[in-house]
Amino acid sequence: MSLGQSDRVREIVRLDYVAKALASGKKRFQVSAREVLHKAEEDPNFPRARTPLICNVLQSKKLLEENGLEIEQIEGPPKRQSRRVVVHYAFRKDSAGARIPTEAESVPGVTVEPEESPEERAFRLTETIRGLMKDEIAAHGGAEGYFRWVRGEDEEAA
Repeated sequence: MSLGQSDRVREIVRLDYVAKALASGKKRFQVSAREVLHKAEEDPNFPRARTPLICNVLQSKKLLEENGLEIEQIEGPPKRQSRRVVVHYAFRKDSAGARIPTEAESVPGVTVEPEESPEERAFRLTETIRGLMKDEIAAHGGAEGYFRWVRGEDEEAA
């Protein structure tokens, strides 16, 4: 039986994020829409450019209830429909009934990663900023146009 697109995204989150967090004893973890989209697109049957679907699933009540989660914070643009969205989850105190993946369902070759180190966090945050600047520079027609806009030389773009 083939999974629907939303089911496939929930499966990725459950196996690649929830299971790892549970196995390492974490009470909190985060999921990047960009990472989930890349993992989903590894499947040739998954349609490309489904960012809104990914973001909706990451914030869905069904995902939260199935895994005993609650959303602590959502980083990203105000509409919360971007590859830059990062959802921070915490396990609910009453999440004993959450469906935990069995050993047979785990992904072969996937190792559990420890808590995010300060260096990893700094890298993740600077990559987010770089992504924002990349979009902003592109909106001004490249680096030269962006610098003209910053310097005030291009009054029409301001």
